[in-house]
Amino acid sequence: MIGWLQKSDIMNYLIISKIAQIVLGVLITVLVLIQSKNAGLTQGLKGSFGAYRSLRGVEKLILYTTIALGVLLVINSFILMLLS
Repeated sequence: MIGWLQKSDIMNYLIISKIAQIVLGVLITVLVLIQSKNAGLTQGLKGSFGAYRSLRGVEKLILYTTIALGVLLVINSFILMLLS
């Protein structure tokens, strides 16, 4: 028993945290694959002249979403560690 939580509550939170861990891992994997700059057939047509440019629009949203999900994954990992 952790504080005011009963054993059945801990088991429910543990199951929810494990499912959340899997979902977060899959979402982060998908977002990282979307961000891959070397993927796609059009990359070869653009040439190899890579210039730095700032992220805008959807790219920026995907980056910030990936960072937020990564933070949630770490927090959920600590929660799983405490509940186990």
